[in-house]
Amino acid sequence: MSDELRRIVAIDDPYLLLREVTTRLADAQQEVTELARLRRRVVQDLHAQGLSYAQIAAKAGLSRGRIHQIRHTGPAPEGAFLGRGSVTVATPLRRDDERGRTVVAVDDVSSGKRLEELARSYGLDVTSEHVPVTGAIDLDRDGLVVVCGPRMSQEMWDTYAQDPVLAWERAEDGPWTVVDRKTGLVHRAGQDSAPARPYDVGYLGRLPRPDGQGTLLAIAGIHTQGSLGVVQLLTNDLNTLWGQVGDQPFSTLVGVEYDQDTSEPLSAELLCPLYRHDEETSV
Repeated sequence: MSDELRRIVAIDDPYLLLREVTTRLADAQQEVTELARLRRRVVQDLHAQGLSYAQIAAKAGLSRGRIHQIRHTGPAPEGAFLGRGSVTVATPLRRDDERGRTVVAVDDVSSGKRLEELARSYGLDVTSEHVPVTGAIDLDRDGLVVVCGPRMSQEMWDTYAQDPVLAWERAEDGPWTVVDRKTGLVHRAGQDSAPARPYDVGYLGRLPRPDGQGTLLAIAGIHTQGSLGVVQLLTNDLNTLWGQVGDQPFSTLVGVEYDQDTSEPLSAELLCPLYRHDEETSV
C-alpha cells in the first residue's frame, strides 16, 4: 500500500474521505491513461526502428500477442501533442462597444469546442475557460491551449514575441500580418488585401510559459477564420505534426481558404515548415 493510500484510508471524516477518494481516482485514471499512451508510443517507436513484434516481446519479457495488442489499442501517442492527462482550452471574450457588453465570436466558440472534442478523442480530460476582455490570463499552467491573438492580450503578445522565426506585425496600412523572418515573406489575410478574398492565415506554435517551467500551445488567426483552419489541420493531421515536432517548441503558419458565408474552412495547408525552435536562432 502506498503512503498516499494509507493517508486516505486513515481519514475519519466521511465527507473528506469521499472527496479525497474521488480526487485520487481522477488523478489515478489520468496517470493510467498517460502510462498506456507512453507504452503504446514505445512499442510504435521500436517497431518503426525495424524491430518485429516478436523481437520487442522477447526483449521486454512479454508475449508477442500482448505487444501487438498494445500497439493497436489504448490512447494514441499523438494525443500528447495537445497535453498530458488534462488540457484547458481558453478562447477570448470580446467587447461589443456598440452594445456595451461582452460577447464571444461564433468562430472562437467553434474553435474551442472542436479542440475540446479532439482532446477528448485522445483520452484527455478537458476544461474550458475564457481569456477576459482585459487579456489577463495565467499562462503558467500545464496543458494549456490558448486560442487568442497577440492584439487581444498583453500576456499572449509577450508569449508570441518569444518566437524566433515568426513575428506578428502591423502593416503600414494598418492590418495585422505575420512575418517569416527566415524567408522574409509577409503573410497577409485575404480580406485585408485588394481585391479581397476569403482567405486567412493561422498561427500554430508551442511556446515557453512566462515562468520557464513548461510550454503552452498557442493558436491564432489574423482573423477568426485562421484559428478555425488551424483546428481543422490539427484534427486531420495531428499524427503527422506529432511525428515532426513531438512535444518540443515549434511554430508554423497555416493558409486557410474558407466559405465566405459560413467561415468554415475549405482547405488548410502549411505555408511554411514546422520550425523547431531548438534548431533556430534569431534571424
